[in-house]
Amino acid sequence: MPRTSIAALAGVSLLLLAGCGGSSKHFTNASAAGNTSTTNGSSSSSSAPLLAGLKTVSTLGSTVPANGDVNPYGIVVLPSSVGKLVAGNLLVSNFNDKANNQGTGTTIVQMTPTGKLSPFATIDAKALPGSCPGGVGLTTALNVLPGGYVVVGSLPTADGKSATAKAGCLIVLDSSGKVLKTIAGANIQGPWYSTAVSEGSKTTLFVSMALNGGAARGAHKIDNSTVVRIVLESGEAQPPKVVSDKVIANGIAWQDSPTALVIGPTGLALGSNGTLYLASTLENRITAIPQATTRTTPAPAGGSTVSEGGHLKEPLGLALAPNGNIITTNAGDGNMVETTPSGQQVAVQTADSKTGAGTLFGLAVAPDGKGIYFVDDGENTLKLLH
Repeated sequence: MPRTSIAALAGVSLLLLAGCGGSSKHFTNASAAGNTSTTNGSSSSSSAPLLAGLKTVSTLGSTVPANGDVNPYGIVVLPSSVGKLVAGNLLVSNFNDKANNQGTGTTIVQMTPTGKLSPFATIDAKALPGSCPGGVGLTTALNVLPGGYVVVGSLPTADGKSATAKAGCLIVLDSSGKVLKTIAGANIQGPWYSTAVSEGSKTTLFVSMALNGGAARGAHKIDNSTVVRIVLESGEAQPPKVVSDKVIANGIAWQDSPTALVIGPTGLALGSNGTLYLASTLENRITAIPQATTRTTPAPAGGSTVSEGGHLKEPLGLALAPNGNIITTNAGDGNMVETTPSGQQVAVQTADSKTGAGTLFGLAVAPDGKGIYFVDDGENTLKLLH
């Protein structure tokens, strides 16, 4: 179900900006003024913006499986072949059922780079082998671990409405699409987006939590959402085992929404210096959580502001470009924005000029670095910006 957003689509254009913001060390472009700030000592990338060379959007194929699930949210490029998983293909998770009820989608599909769909998994809430409060509603939290294990988030509802949303869980599947276990508990409160880094059998999974209570308690806006770090061990014939979990950021704005279900902390990506970048959707802000793999205390308010306002209009999906810059998708206007680690918004590209606002969510940089895969939940398709 496309979101109702705070900005309308302005048209199809590529805007290359020398900078965006009021900081004295940034060039201010009058047509794109916004607030930015420098954080964590990172320097701007010296290479050209990735979005500068990506001007064409191609529709690769429909993401709708046989059961009619819609609203593709999560997307991940498969790093290797194992079981049903084929290297270079993509997994896509669906958040809505055929009737377009949010938080009720149960399917993950596998897509080839040319858009051919095959089913990977249909998850039955009644057959889960562990706790998952509320059932199944597959979110943008989607990753692949060593051994071909897939971890997907569930933020379920009973009827597509935020008042019935429950805490959900993380669901672990093997490479054939069979559900093996769930990960639930006090720190799992509406897993909305995730990113992971693996070294050997160890995976560090970062998950943004979009609920922590809310509409069910009569509260419609809360600054208490979190980012959680979960350390897992997995490998060939070794299903993932939770070693530890820790809240590494808190005090993040969350709000229930009649049209979007939830607006809260979303996209995540880990920089090479150990800084975790977060898209704070409700605040039109990218934040930085330093020492994300080792920190022992939560970063308040979701971390330090990297960039705020300007071309950031309800940022959702987030990924790092090969040049180290931060790519985000906007729910507010159908654009992608490229931001340096020091906070300069250096490029903007319209990704959806048809259904526009509210249709973009997950994205993944193509393995060759020459394109960006993304899902369009207005048309229920996988697309490529190239």
